[in-house]
Amino acid sequence: MGTKVFIAGPLFSQAEREFNLKLDRFLRRHGFETILPQRDLGQLWKVKSDKEYGKLYRKDLRGIEKSDLLVAVLDGPDVDSGTAFEIGYASAIGKPVIGLKTDIRVFAREEEINNMLAQSLKIVKNFDELLSLLDALKKSRNRGENTGSKYRPLR
Repeated sequence: MGTKVFIAGPLFSQAEREFNLKLDRFLRRHGFETILPQRDLGQLWKVKSDKEYGKLYRKDLRGIEKSDLLVAVLDGPDVDSGTAFEIGYASAIGKPVIGLKTDIRVFAREEEINNMLAQSLKIVKNFDELLSLLDALKKSRNRGENTGSKYRPLR
């Protein structure tokens, strides 16, 4: 069984969903299994009731728990709040987190992204860097090394 990657990212516009799908196809093409919330967990933009929102929330948590690691799309002047939550949850349960930031905009002059997020993940700038880091993590995992920890984030 391959490494299972949870893809966290904004999904409120067609452009965001299309980028997530492009990332998903890239990862699958390189042998990774993926959990893509917009495809696998439900379509948030179609939810109409509190009960449905609760169900989607629980499915999201289970998806993160079932994954080996999380890749978060960090583009924009600030990280999407749902993505930030998913990063925090994954980090808290000991999953390695990689942030994909292809956008040159920054959070603040001295911070590329909010410090609390920056301390929880390793940032890569493009798909090639992402693949290199994922391959290194896969090799570490195959050697039995601990690549994620509740208190020692992937950095």
